[in-house]
Amino acid sequence: MKKKPLILLVVSLVLVLIGSLVASNFNSSSGNVDVSRIYFDTPGGELSGLLYKPEGADEEARPTIIATHGYLNSGEMQDAQAIEMSKRGYVVLALDMYDHGHSTGTMEKPVPFFSFWPTAMYDAVQYMYEQDYVLKDEQGNGIIGVTGHSMGGFSSTNAVILDEKAFAETGVRKIFANLTVGSDYRWVYFLELTAEDINNSYGPRTSGKIAGNYDEFFFDAESQAAGATVIKKNYVGTPEGAGFLGNPETPEAGKFYAVNDGQRIVYQPNELHPWNHFSATSTGYAIDFYDTAFADYGDLVTIGEEGQTWVYKEWFSFVALIGFFMLFIPVVTLLSKLPFLNSIYTNKPEALPESKTDGGRLVGLIIAVFSGLFPAIFFPALYSGNVPGMTIFRQGIMIFIALSAIVLIYSLVKGLGSHIKKGSFIVLVISVIQYIVLRNQAKITATTEYFGAPTVNPIMFWAVNVAILTLIIMVTVHYAWRKSEGATLANYGLKASPKSVIASLVTAVIALVIGYGVLYLVDAVFKVDFRLWTFAVKTFEDQHVIALLKYAPLFFIYYFIVGLSVNINTATTKYDGFRGYFISVAHFIGGLVLYLGYHYGLLFMTDTAGYPAEALSSIIVIGIVPALLVAAIFNRYFFRKTGNVYVAAFLNTLLMTLITVANTTLYTIF
Repeated sequence: MKKKPLILLVVSLVLVLIGSLVASNFNSSSGNVDVSRIYFDTPGGELSGLLYKPEGADEEARPTIIATHGYLNSGEMQDAQAIEMSKRGYVVLALDMYDHGHSTGTMEKPVPFFSFWPTAMYDAVQYMYEQDYVLKDEQGNGIIGVTGHSMGGFSSTNAVILDEKAFAETGVRKIFANLTVGSDYRWVYFLELTAEDINNSYGPRTSGKIAGNYDEFFFDAESQAAGATVIKKNYVGTPEGAGFLGNPETPEAGKFYAVNDGQRIVYQPNELHPWNHFSATSTGYAIDFYDTAFADYGDLVTIGEEGQTWVYKEWFSFVALIGFFMLFIPVVTLLSKLPFLNSIYTNKPEALPESKTDGGRLVGLIIAVFSGLFPAIFFPALYSGNVPGMTIFRQGIMIFIALSAIVLIYSLVKGLGSHIKKGSFIVLVISVIQYIVLRNQAKITATTEYFGAPTVNPIMFWAVNVAILTLIIMVTVHYAWRKSEGATLANYGLKASPKSVIASLVTAVIALVIGYGVLYLVDAVFKVDFRLWTFAVKTFEDQHVIALLKYAPLFFIYYFIVGLSVNINTATTKYDGFRGYFISVAHFIGGLVLYLGYHYGLLFMTDTAGYPAEALSSIIVIGIVPALLVAAIFNRYFFRKTGNVYVAAFLNTLLMTLITVANTTLYTIF
């Protein structure tokens, strides 16, 4: 038994090592491409990115591609194009836009959303144009392609517009070709531009768009006007799509059209917005586009090569990701053998007796099911501010307020037991707090200098309200039912000394430092991180640590209370084994998985999603599910190991919050 933690530690590190080594091999095309992180100053701040430089590029300049990401991501999300094109001989910069990843924007942010993307790509073009390894033609025009997903597509489009304006003055075009993915003109219009202005700016360049038929956001102006965008699209059949192609009589997807001495094409895969990142189809379209755009440079880059290897990098990064999460179990176990840190252990809670009646068992089942479902049922309301959903939620809390007040008054008048008085009073206070929180949704979720992550704020709001409602249910169940059966706080893993709580926090902090120490070592040696699709554990900057300290206390409320709720629902002997883990996972993500199945299942079957107005929120759920899956396993494991909720609550809070803030938009200067 003493050897088990060491064996698991070795297995975890082996998974990290093998996964990272093989992922790095595919990322660098077996060492033929040098991959390095670069930073450079710009008028808008400091930009960073992963530079993929093929062997020989320093001796002979190459056509270059700058690829950037969308609103929630960082440059690593462009690894499919980066790997495929760099191994074909192109220099590739996978760019972090301002206030994303390792880049920082220093411009004023009166409207933060418009601070990072309008100039990010063109600022990167200006820098890359000056590098000796970037090819220019005899007239000084840059042989540079720009591409981006979602917001990155808007940035790429605006870069072409800015480049064409500069050409009018200098006679030099620095951008040779552009390909946008998952991006139309919607937000570019806010720069006071019309579709005609944008289309004229492409000039003689080769330009393309990858417009997924199931994209949640874009490619259908009518659905946008109706506020229900999660439907099947046909971009070339819209005025904007046809206009981009030069308004041919019968526009077709997948066909190049000659427009203004250039070429234009729209590809339409049957894909969701985030699936573009993890798609052999979209990557194949990108390769086809670049083969056409750079066909005259076949002496410098490979044209027409079949086959894709980027997916192997993704799968082995996933192997390393599994090893990373596994690592925390032996690390915490080994740390707990040290003086003071061994205080994380408390007496193992006694199992609660099974309910003696069918009614009691039915009530327990209903509560467990509702506790797993309501976080998903109210996710659109709590994340997006959906008015009907928020109204129902607030009305439900008002009912709790009224009922708890009635029970409290009745118990005082009739002199009922103290547990009824205490329980009804606690529920009343918590319900009032939740109602106040719900009424201030706009203020709490607003992007501010203190809470500067616009996509994290509504997740935080959702998590806090899920925690508060869960607490209301827990208190009600305890005082109305469990207490009479002999349940105490110790049965739920709540009872612990201050020393145990502090030791749990210190253990979680040290484990986090060790885990991320491994990540930074892997980054330094192999230049890869741990990820699968949109879920990634990546390196961070100082501003992300500051954000962690700001957000962690609020997320702790969620992981602590929901962790307690799971303990309550698995406190009997029949949940000692696998069944307990299943309940924990179902409690954390069961409803969210059903939400995704319903939402996207209807989209693919009927061409209209289950919640057609929920675009961003549904994509957010895709990223939340794997994080909460890991949190659910940690919650159950460390409760069984330590006898309390604290180690899991602290570790989940620190780890999942840092993963979240490091992978999304973070405004640091206002």
